[in-house]
Amino acid sequence: MSDPTIYDVADLANVSISTVSRVLNSPDQVNESTRTRVLAAIDQLNFVPKAEATARARKGTRRIGVLAPFITYPSFVQRLRGVATLTDAAYEMVIYNVESASRRDGYLSTLPVTRRLDGLIVMALPFGSAAAQRLRMHNLETVLIECTNPWFSSVEIDDDAGGEMVARYLLERGHRRFGFVGDANVPDYAIHTSERRFLGYQRALRAAGCELQPEHVRTGQHGLEQARKLTHQLLEAPGPPTAIFAPSDTQAMGVLKAARERGLAVPSELAVIGFDDVEVADYIGLTTVRQPLEESGRVAVELLLARLADRARPVQRVTLQLEIVRRETA
Repeated sequence: MSDPTIYDVADLANVSISTVSRVLNSPDQVNESTRTRVLAAIDQLNFVPKAEATARARKGTRRIGVLAPFITYPSFVQRLRGVATLTDAAYEMVIYNVESASRRDGYLSTLPVTRRLDGLIVMALPFGSAAAQRLRMHNLETVLIECTNPWFSSVEIDDDAGGEMVARYLLERGHRRFGFVGDANVPDYAIHTSERRFLGYQRALRAAGCELQPEHVRTGQHGLEQARKLTHQLLEAPGPPTAIFAPSDTQAMGVLKAARERGLAVPSELAVIGFDDVEVADYIGLTTVRQPLEESGRVAVELLLARLADRARPVQRVTLQLEIVRRETA
């Protein structure tokens, strides 16, 4: 019996050949119900696209995919530098930018089938059991960064603990009125790091008897300019805080700009602390929580290459340590 073809898939799914091709090449352009029907036909027939058959004959494509949202954010750029160590291992890195839940789901459903990759690194994109099962069924080795799944190796940090570290640091320096400028309306396909860091911050303050006042919490679209505007609103509230925590260095820079516009001396009148320790933080003297951004990318690569070399290697869950970097702003 001959191997199934794209024509067989189209017949079984009752769609055109061009629709099957779109599912394989541009899945986000196909509605979910049609995409599901085509993928079910592919699975039932055990259809292998030509690109995959060629890759199998060559025993690999020497390409690793990186699925990531917000790839222009400084923290993601630094993570990608760590992932770029793939080139040292003679692998090409292919980046797939995710801007919606449908695009994430499309990539996760078709990349395992097309097999244009030897492995996949998924950065800060949680996904459900159906996508996880497809990755496993088609043996696309996968490592996660900033999210976890019991079936895959992962690299993560404890965002909640990071928020607690900030609270303790500020309390030790005598602060008793606190503020927070963070994210709202986070896309449904992304992880909610701002919320996790806020909860740890809030809990540690409460445990020390320092309740975080609602009027001293401002959230909005992620970005420097929005953080600047939110900080102005916060500082106009009665009894404004003497210290503000922003859950990213980008937002902390917006806080600093607002403080400067209001003529506040930093840190004597307003202490500011960020999160990430992106490169620019050192240049502007920003006190921040350092997470090992590049290291997370390098560790993810090491975990992935180890599994590609030995599929029997157990799944590993690596938690990287956080630390406060004290500079001029707090």
